[in-house]
Amino acid sequence: MKSTPPEMLEATRLTREGRLSEAMSLIRKLLGSDGHAPSHAREPGAAVAPPVLDLVAQEVVTETSQTKPHGAEAHASTIGLKSTVKKTPLFDFTQNAAVSRTSKPSAVSDVAPTCGTFVTETFSNAAGTRTYKLYTPRDAAHGPRPLIVMLHGCSQSADDFAAGTRMNSAAEEHTCFVAYPEQISAANVSKCWNWFQTGHQTRDQGEPSIIAGIAADIMSKHNIDPRRVYVAGLSAGGAAAAVVAHAYPDVFAALGVHSGLACGVARDLPSAMTAMQGRHAPYTPGQQHLIPTIVFHGDQDRTVHPRNGAEIVKGAAGGIAFEPEVEHGTVPQGRRYSRSIQRDRSGKEIIEDWVIDGAGHAWSGGSTAGSFTDPLGPDATKEMLRFFLVHERSDRFTQQ
Repeated sequence: MKSTPPEMLEATRLTREGRLSEAMSLIRKLLGSDGHAPSHAREPGAAVAPPVLDLVAQEVVTETSQTKPHGAEAHASTIGLKSTVKKTPLFDFTQNAAVSRTSKPSAVSDVAPTCGTFVTETFSNAAGTRTYKLYTPRDAAHGPRPLIVMLHGCSQSADDFAAGTRMNSAAEEHTCFVAYPEQISAANVSKCWNWFQTGHQTRDQGEPSIIAGIAADIMSKHNIDPRRVYVAGLSAGGAAAAVVAHAYPDVFAALGVHSGLACGVARDLPSAMTAMQGRHAPYTPGQQHLIPTIVFHGDQDRTVHPRNGAEIVKGAAGGIAFEPEVEHGTVPQGRRYSRSIQRDRSGKEIIEDWVIDGAGHAWSGGSTAGSFTDPLGPDATKEMLRFFLVHERSDRFTQQ
């Protein structure tokens, strides 16, 4: 087994002590020592920035003329340690990104349609206690309804994430429930989900047990169709969603990951930093079953390397080889994108992989009412919901 470089161990120690500048100096030295950048899995020629240690989504200006040079350097933060840099702009190094700057509370109408309800609930189990916001659509009583569990990125709240993604409005059109678990600063001072820690990567332990428990709690109290429960997330929330979907295939029928990482690519702080920069070893899926998955990733993401999107796709396939179909399109007055589709033998779409030209680390097609959104991209919320609603949980996962 390859040992951890002594510089990385020392950087981890300095990070835990709050000596961030010293830690970053060591990390830059270590990651730059090989003299070359990794090849890009899905978009050749992308520059690789120095490490960003915290999965806090970047914010950049809405005017495309105010951009950083292609190789502009990232500002550094830390996993599990609060950044001293304010949100505006947090990581301003993405070309041609049109990302919301807003940090003020969103209006109620931005967060959820007034025809439904959006309330705060609390769930506790042996792993801890978390609050969550639950959107209930107007016609929820008319038959069992789907449930989407949405996991926010670092520094975000349920209201912020709901406003930026507009998932509640989309869910109202399809009469879906939407839950937004909230991370607490006691667990991670940047309110990041701890996707990279071994204590939060397995079934019935840590945060995965809490997130799955929230879904079960909602199902026990509301008229939810147990075959149509889904999980999605952005950045650290996307990485956590991947962990949860792999740990609970008997609960979640499909997975959506935006600008995140595959389950199992990191086991600690050093491997998390390496994975985020796309420098990890080729990913080998741990599970042998297929997970219906839709992935979105900007090809100019400097926070989580775009290669990670391809690794999520590989993990979702569970070792099954598919022949992908690739479509290209352009949002009117917006971004170009490619969509890779993998189908099962019946022709049903099982995996979708969206790569957005020129986009950075932000929710594609989102609203400026929330933070960390890119209004110029294809509507990730609409496409995720479409993908989710054609998938139901397989009977083979009714027991684990």
